[in-house]
Amino acid sequence: MTYQNTIARLQGVIGANGPSWAAIDPENAARMVIQNRFRTGLDIVRYTADIMRADMAAYDADPAQYTQSLGCWHGFIAQQKLIAIKKHFGSTKRRYLYLSGWMVAALRSEFGPLPDQSMHEKTSVPALIGEIYTFLKQADARELGLMFRALDKAREAGDAVEAKRIENAIDNYETHVVPIIADIDAGFGNAEATYLLAKKMIEAGACALQIENQVSDEKQCGHQDGKVTVPHEDFLQKIRAIRHAFLELGVDNGIIVARTDSLGAGLTKQIAYSKEPGDLGDQYNSFLDCDEVDPANITNGQVFISRNGKLLAPKRLPSNLYQFRPGTGEDRVVLDCITSLQNGADLLWIETEKPHVEQIAGMVDRIRAVIPNAKLVYNNSPSFNWTLNFRQQVYDKWVAEGRDVSAYDRAKLMSVDYDGTELAAEADEKIRTFQRDASARAGIFHHLITLPTYHTAALSTDNLAREYFGEAAMLGYVKNVQREEIRQGIACVKHQNMAGSDIGDDHKEYFAGEAALKAGGVHNTMNQFEAA
Repeated sequence: MTYQNTIARLQGVIGANGPSWAAIDPENAARMVIQNRFRTGLDIVRYTADIMRADMAAYDADPAQYTQSLGCWHGFIAQQKLIAIKKHFGSTKRRYLYLSGWMVAALRSEFGPLPDQSMHEKTSVPALIGEIYTFLKQADARELGLMFRALDKAREAGDAVEAKRIENAIDNYETHVVPIIADIDAGFGNAEATYLLAKKMIEAGACALQIENQVSDEKQCGHQDGKVTVPHEDFLQKIRAIRHAFLELGVDNGIIVARTDSLGAGLTKQIAYSKEPGDLGDQYNSFLDCDEVDPANITNGQVFISRNGKLLAPKRLPSNLYQFRPGTGEDRVVLDCITSLQNGADLLWIETEKPHVEQIAGMVDRIRAVIPNAKLVYNNSPSFNWTLNFRQQVYDKWVAEGRDVSAYDRAKLMSVDYDGTELAAEADEKIRTFQRDASARAGIFHHLITLPTYHTAALSTDNLAREYFGEAAMLGYVKNVQREEIRQGIACVKHQNMAGSDIGDDHKEYFAGEAALKAGGVHNTMNQFEAA
């Protein structure tokens, strides 16, 4: 509905209620309506799920149309990211948000910083989703408020052309609200617990939920050791639980991202149930590391399975976990991915130990032989040493090509001594084009960085502390922060405006008219930045 149509609708509502509503200005009310387009989290889910589905179809038609996101651990961080995207690129198209369970555990738990082992409060995840969208909606309200003020100025100046231009801009306004892919870890319990948490996350605004095939009470960060996977049927129950949660809430096109940690997980907690040779349970058990049993040498407490007429004893650790045969990781990944897509998942996530296009593509090729439109969400993880990995990839390629690498020590390629070399330049170019190349070759629809704002917050705070508490003192803040905010047009230099001061003034005027005591008068120090 257009700006003028919204005013007209509310004018009718107000008029229909007689003289007692006469003090309500329909244009002021219309502005508040337009500034609050999304009333509930489910409004957000339905809007963003449509966006994500359209983007998935666009990627299927052209792999150059991949999507991206950055992980955010606070609503303000997410808000500033989207404001920056709109400022620099003019549109949020194909740019999403990612909510990292790692960052929730490390930064949002009432217990304090925790490792990524699902020990934090499960309710902190939907709470963060809600917080993020509160900040994004506030960014809309702020930006639209500035447009309304500009409209008033144009009208006061009698500039009808400019007023009409601004009205058109309001009618075609692009929101800061974008899809979020939210981490539900391993579901925080059984399938029922997964369903209950999924509902809370969906109601908070998440259109895409990412779940992994680890054991809930043994869950580890995807880049740590000690990961334990579950049989396929256990995982598929949780995928079905999430789908039921979406459907119950009226979200018919919600997105499920099925993550497999099998590439780095060498352990399982249980032997899968199997009824006949070759069924899914039997396929899972076929990866177990077993020894053939001599009935004469059976020992106390041994567990056995039968395979091809033989009695086998799976290798069991003192932890009561069973181990898989070495070298089976990729085969298990492929089976995990195919079965997930066959049972309701929409996208895949393969957690790898390094960012290598051909390694990912090798697995995706096998998956696509069964499910041709399979596509991935991929973690461009800060746990990877990107510089060292890609320099070593270039080094290995040069060796294969017969080039002279005598000037380089492969184990020390991270050294600053190599920064200006041809090898380093080629590696950096491969890093620059990694997302494009991996989307074209390896079926990656969405690239995300899980923890970028964790690292940027640490780096910028370290730099400020070094300067402010050192010789630079106040100049350390002014030169490196405030002056750069002004020069680069960072909206937060006017922090009162960013926190909603102008929105509050508008409301005061709507509610109190000439009696409004507004904060944005001539004595507001924020006015010092008008000439910035």
